[in-house]
Amino acid sequence: MTIQSEKWRADFPILHQVINDEPLVYLDNAATSQKPTAVLDALEAYYRTSNANVHRGVHTLAERATTQYENARETVRHFINAKETAEVLFTRGTTTGLNWLSQSLGEAVIEPGDEIVISYMEHHSNIIPWQQLAKRKQARLKYIELTEDGQLDMDDARKQITDKTKIVSLTHVSNVLGVVNPIKELAALVHDKGGVMVVDGAQAAPHMPVDVQALDADFYAFSGHKMLAPTGIGVLYGKREWLERIEPVEFGGEMIDFVGLEDSTWKELPWKFEAGTPNMAGAIGLAKAIDYLESIGMREIMDHEQEIVDYVMPKLEQIEGLTIFGPKDPKDRTGVIAFNIDGVHPHDVATAMDMEGVAVRAGHHCAQPLMNCLSQPATARASFYLYNTLADADKFVEALIATKEFFSYGLN
Repeated sequence: MTIQSEKWRADFPILHQVINDEPLVYLDNAATSQKPTAVLDALEAYYRTSNANVHRGVHTLAERATTQYENARETVRHFINAKETAEVLFTRGTTTGLNWLSQSLGEAVIEPGDEIVISYMEHHSNIIPWQQLAKRKQARLKYIELTEDGQLDMDDARKQITDKTKIVSLTHVSNVLGVVNPIKELAALVHDKGGVMVVDGAQAAPHMPVDVQALDADFYAFSGHKMLAPTGIGVLYGKREWLERIEPVEFGGEMIDFVGLEDSTWKELPWKFEAGTPNMAGAIGLAKAIDYLESIGMREIMDHEQEIVDYVMPKLEQIEGLTIFGPKDPKDRTGVIAFNIDGVHPHDVATAMDMEGVAVRAGHHCAQPLMNCLSQPATARASFYLYNTLADADKFVEALIATKEFFSYGLN
């Protein structure tokens, strides 16, 4: 797999540069991914040859842009195994999808005294929209506890999800702990209680096979920029029966059927939810990114990242004073590794590692409730992707050791 990852790496121009006199090792993939030449070329080709507004024109460029845009929707449908393209909505990203749901789905199903259930490991984008919904509707927001090693406590999940629970919204993969939640099992539990299962797939869709029908998720949101596509494009999958039941939350052009003086009607799915000029280039770039990922294979990408985690975790555990958050067994986590060095602020760690050419993230990672559970104000975080290699893992470990030694002895 190492030889293959070197081949994949060659497709990403941004990776072939020197940072602070060191070859770049990019390990901030949980924040955003880099883009292969195929995606960059697709974006340029669109703007050079096909740029026009979609759905509203009969001239050649408009028809060409519309065909590419709707073909991108079919590419996404196949990628996540949705039943039909009507269930695939283009958004600005995961945050937009979850906000849409907190407003539209929330209005449809939440009454005073109802319960909304999330967990302590959620990204802020999967917390704040539900907080606001609970406030608006006088509902109760509940949190599923975590186990000692940072996994979702399924025993507590069974306690928290009750007959009063109307919405459960959980991350598929934690952006801090790297754990993979058992969404299929959770969906069965939620549906048994009559609730709706919403999934934040931002950290899952780029890294592993996702089959929304097999998971039985009612809604599944993810972002393009974390999976080799441009920024500003995302997807909200929803089962047809739910998309037909709920109302759009953005209004304007594109999504209307008829507009009168006092009332209006909406287009059929999926356009009912897509108000205004869409991000055509983003959707086309997302489709090309998916083509690239599928040319490798999502199972192969997942196995490659697992190989890196299996390789690097034992090396990290040998570094004295280094704390790793989340499961210690590499088999229980993805390529997201959050850590701290005793006595060194995470921002100082990230700054020092940048001087070694290694890009990692530091902060609360938009997961402050989780940071409180970990009794940490912040952590540093490395996150691997398909274009990272075992050599990158070695450089990461070397930079960590150099950073630790610098802050232990360098100022003396």
